Amino acid sequence: MTIFMTFIRNVRNTFLLHPDYESRVFGLDIMRALAIIFVVLEHGLMLDKVNTTFPWIKLISGVELFFVLSGFLIGGMLIRIFEKSESFGLRTMGNFWIRRWFRTLPNYYLVLLINIFIVYFGIIHEDFSQFNWKFFFFLQNFSGPFAGFFWESWSLSIEEWFYLIFPLLLWLMFLLMKAFRVQKKHMFLAAILVLLFVPLLLRIFIAGRFMVNEYNLGAMIQKVVIYRLDSIALGILAAYIHRWHPAFWHRVRNASFIVGLVACYIILYLHWPPNLYFTKVFRIFLESFCCFLMLPKFESIRKGPKVLVRFFTHISLISYSMYLLNLAVIAEVINANFPPHNDFSAWALYCIYWGLVLIFSTLLYKYYEKPVMDLRDRFRKKTIDAVHPEKKI
Repeated sequence: MTIFMTFIRNVRNTFLLHPDYESRVFGLDIMRALAIIFVVLEHGLMLDKVNTTFPWIKLISGVELFFVLSGFLIGGMLIRIFEKSESFGLRTMGNFWIRRWFRTLPNYYLVLLINIFIVYFGIIHEDFSQFNWKFFFFLQNFSGPFAGFFWESWSLSIEEWFYLIFPLLLWLMFLLMKAFRVQKKHMFLAAILVLLFVPLLLRIFIAGRFMVNEYNLGAMIQKVVIYRLDSIALGILAAYIHRWHPAFWHRVRNASFIVGLVACYIILYLHWPPNLYFTKVFRIFLESFCCFLMLPKFESIRKGPKVLVRFFTHISLISYSMYLLNLAVIAEVINANFPPHNDFSAWALYCIYWGLVLIFSTLLYKYYEKPVMDLRDRFRKKTIDAVHPEKKI
């Protein structure tokens, strides 16, 4: 019995993450956790014979929640960097990019290699001819569609390009406006507005003219980098409001959440013909805007029942690993190699799918993603100590 309990305890410890709950914003963990749960639920639809439409309502796009939340978090970081920098330049931007890339690239390249392996050796039935060098530089959907290989990487490409372009745009605004003594908050707002309007104009004058159906509406427009940067810009705008208009941010949080939630479900249940001009230009942005409206309420939630805090924090921490693993590496492997024979076996495989997503994502986070981020933080501390030794005191 003692050996068994020791084994159980060791297994449990393998999956415990020990986060610093006090330093986290519970509401934002809820938002991130819901986003990845919605994504995994949607990808579970591909499993044969499983009626996964439960709870029988349409779900908010997890990707749009991710875009807005990610923009808000990175926007807050950039605001702090921008305010503290007397001369916002390449060195400052380089430090930001290195921190960002340490967070995202190691996991991405590892799972990209896994995708190459499982497709090349026929473990899943994807089109290996679609794989090319562009995947290593997030160019697979920069200005046009791609299909048949590592499909879920489309959203990460949009994020990576946004976080490369926005600091450069902010630097340009700094260079153009500093001679006129423009306040930094106005420089920041100008950069946001550029990335809100340029993708919109590209959809109005280019993408709006495409002939599309339900499938390639997503492939040709909604999953293409140059047409989607405005969704993340909404998150940056939220960070701007939070920093420079905190009283307004706090005052409108409840009303904004209700309006955003109701509007989102109106959008979800309206009929949107895919080739309709308004659909091609505005449909997906409107859903992102609804997520933007809900953000102040999520950010205001600081406490919750202990069991919920532990659950949502855990899912939030492993969300990036869940995003990378759930579709091709788990769902497609199950679907291609273990086809269900009846409804019972289909639901059993669906439960196994969720279990494997949670297990492998936790292990990937704890034993690969988190150590890489810790290495990043140690490297950053050594750099600061070397440049500013007085900060050791």
